[in-house]
Amino acid sequence: MTWDTVTPYHRGFREFAETYEAFGFEEVHAGALPFLPARSGLLLDVGAGSGRDAAWFAARGWEVVAVEPAAALRQEAARRHPSPLIRWVDDRLPALANLHRLGLGFDLIWLSGVWMHIPPEERPRAMRKLATLLKPGGRMMLTLRHGPAPEDRPMWPVDAHEVERLGLDHGLALRVATERVEDRQGRRDVRWQTVILDLPDDGAGALPLLRSVILRQEKAATYKLALLRCIARIADASPNAAREAGGHVELPLGLIALYWVRMFKPLVERGLPQRPGEGMGFVTPAFRALAPLAPHDLRPGARFAGDLAAALHRALADAARLIATMPATHLTFADDTPVFPTTPRRPERAGEALTLGTGLLWSYGTTAVPLHVWHALRRMAAWIEPMLVAEWVRLTQLYADRAGRPVPADEVLRALRWLEPERDTNLVRALAERRITEGRMVECVWSGRRLGAGALDIDHCLPWSAWPCGDLWNLLPAVPAVNRNGKRERIVAAGALTEARPRILRWWEEAYLEAGPVIRTRFLEEARTTLPLPQDREPALEELFAALDFRRLRLRQETQLPEWAGVPR
Repeated sequence: MTWDTVTPYHRGFREFAETYEAFGFEEVHAGALPFLPARSGLLLDVGAGSGRDAAWFAARGWEVVAVEPAAALRQEAARRHPSPLIRWVDDRLPALANLHRLGLGFDLIWLSGVWMHIPPEERPRAMRKLATLLKPGGRMMLTLRHGPAPEDRPMWPVDAHEVERLGLDHGLALRVATERVEDRQGRRDVRWQTVILDLPDDGAGALPLLRSVILRQEKAATYKLALLRCIARIADASPNAAREAGGHVELPLGLIALYWVRMFKPLVERGLPQRPGEGMGFVTPAFRALAPLAPHDLRPGARFAGDLAAALHRALADAARLIATMPATHLTFADDTPVFPTTPRRPERAGEALTLGTGLLWSYGTTAVPLHVWHALRRMAAWIEPMLVAEWVRLTQLYADRAGRPVPADEVLRALRWLEPERDTNLVRALAERRITEGRMVECVWSGRRLGAGALDIDHCLPWSAWPCGDLWNLLPAVPAVNRNGKRERIVAAGALTEARPRILRWWEEAYLEAGPVIRTRFLEEARTTLPLPQDREPALEELFAALDFRRLRLRQETQLPEWAGVPR
């Protein structure tokens, strides 16, 4: 049976909001106050209700992601508490599917008056989903409601021991369970209790597994490292390509093959051996026909025509088959089962043109990634990648030495560098200058000043120095002085991004969506691959902007770079 625990809060949103707001945070949560982290960080408020708790944390410098499934209550909360530090998400337990797409790890997860709404049979899944969202060293706080359920809202009994047991099943340790206290609304048969759980480490064993794969598993070629690096790259730069399926996520094998070709292309062209004394099955005439392309040309959303389109289509199919039969089969757990089981398929037939869109990339097959490994790769790619590359350099030098032609480590490192077009903003600059020449308005997204053809910069909204992303959605027109002096190498603050929102939306609409089918397709495919957006439809620009803000939040969490507060007013 499916229970509707949301509609009552949607229907009675005003009454519930007034009730929640009648009591102050510190009055309601006195039992939790001594256990709150001393420093602000990133907070997840699940079942945020009227936004009272989210606003309390935001006022103290916390970045808040507030999840509330009741639409009317969520809208009322956003109206009451319009802080740029609070982002509202429509999602619900036990799945939290929209939230998991964001790739964030939280310092504190807050569930006030939520657990009793989750049926007991769904609580193990709910706890697993919550535990995977905690950063190592993070904390989870739950308030438990003890007492009979009201007639208009489904509730189930709760118990602190059950919460502790479920937490232990997912690597969480009980910090404290407080005594039950009286209900603030004066309901004599209702009591409240606070339970706090900690995550002392990654709680999943993903990092030892990855370290074993990289440093200890026997390797007859660099293929295992290449597969793991492809998946790590997708987890870091294109996480929205994944779709969750039970205890794992599925990735499009075509995207792994695309990154595979991109990684191996410089190595093959430099003649650097990747296995001892044998050829490589994916280095076919089709692969060699890609010589005119730079590695960074091989990216989601790119379009090819003629012989290059046919060659790339065949090269991706060859790479996909080799990945499925070699590293995906032989990269295993201790019991010899594959870590990344892969199923290749016959891809779509190539036409005169080939666009590296979502449908095509899925048509080559699928690769499954265990959920705990996926989360570790998403959060720790910056630490895992150097270890992968170092081992790849060591193996390449070993194979080269055995072949009697040693190579310096620097040469291998240059070939392994993940190349992006060096701040390639020429296309977007041309779009802006053409609009100016036609007499159309182009404005600095940060200051609102009208730009002239000789005085404009194309700014990376999320700074290139922190995350070299040249996707169209990340390229925005700006006044040179703003871009080069104030914002450079800083992460735009939430308030500055919110203030620039109408100008960013206008630029995306006029410069990209109205520029013709090639630019439009590239813009949307890049956004769908890189940002946490729905895959089954074209996203609205408002959704894209919200996804940009979540990606900004994740980048700030990962890099700890200083923020840029915007143009002084």
